[in-house]
Amino acid sequence: MTAYPSVTAVVPTRDRPELLRAAVRAIVGQDYPGQVETVVVYDQSEPDPSLAELSAADRPVRVVTNTRTPGLAGARNSGTMAATGELIAFCDDDDEWLPGKLAAQVDALDAVPGAEFVSCGIQVSYDGHTVERVLERDSISLADLLRDRMTELHPSTFLIRAAALRDGFGLVDEEIPGSYAEDYEFLLRAARSAPLVNLRTPYVLVRWHKRSYFAQRWDTISEALQWLLERYPEFATQPAGQARVTGQIAFARAASGDRRGAMRWARRTLRRNPREPRAYLALAVAGRVVRADAVLRTLHKRGRGI
Repeated sequence: MTAYPSVTAVVPTRDRPELLRAAVRAIVGQDYPGQVETVVVYDQSEPDPSLAELSAADRPVRVVTNTRTPGLAGARNSGTMAATGELIAFCDDDDEWLPGKLAAQVDALDAVPGAEFVSCGIQVSYDGHTVERVLERDSISLADLLRDRMTELHPSTFLIRAAALRDGFGLVDEEIPGSYAEDYEFLLRAARSAPLVNLRTPYVLVRWHKRSYFAQRWDTISEALQWLLERYPEFATQPAGQARVTGQIAFARAASGDRRGAMRWARRTLRRNPREPRAYLALAVAGRVVRADAVLRTLHKRGRGI
């Protein structure tokens, strides 16, 4: 590589001032030979211009507001359109890039002709536990992603060519109900364009937080996943992958208290894949054998989700 490309890190934020500063410091502190710009996008909250004080030589920090659809997708897209870098990286405001992340990803992207997107492994921190999640593969196809969401592919690991976002496979979709699973849809669309490059090293610390999953949230999850199945008819070519998503819908219906809906989606899931565990978890929650939040806490401690 004759000259290292400039990179813009897009950091959407809302009401996490201390974690945000830690995220920005980790970006500014990357040992990378090229210029690194950080664009912090305030979404539905008052911007803090003092963040610019975290700037360093060849490491400017800019503060902007979300001018698009309120929410995470619109905030990421606002940052992307404001970015000046040849490459664009995402980082959530409660995550931190670990040393070496940026240089390793740029080298990996440059080593694969035609590559537009590179990810890496993560360290998941939840309730006092830290678990490494790393994909043991160097390339990820659309078929791979249809079969498995691969939660190791966390948005704070994404590094993408700016041209691919603006003139190629496109920005983050802002139409998904509640912005739920927008990262997964984005991955599917990126993999349609070209296989994703992956590094087998955990270069990002991801913090998972305890959440209150109220009924309306579960309804949004169910609606968004049904939207995803309609948007990607390719799921029909991967029965196990389709069953994984319908199993998530079944669990969401059960968690929201819709026992009949949970039963219906669980049956549909088991017809596609009798071994899909989410269907059985949904039935257990619908039958009040176990609480949905208890299932989630157990999974999160292992660095996994439903």
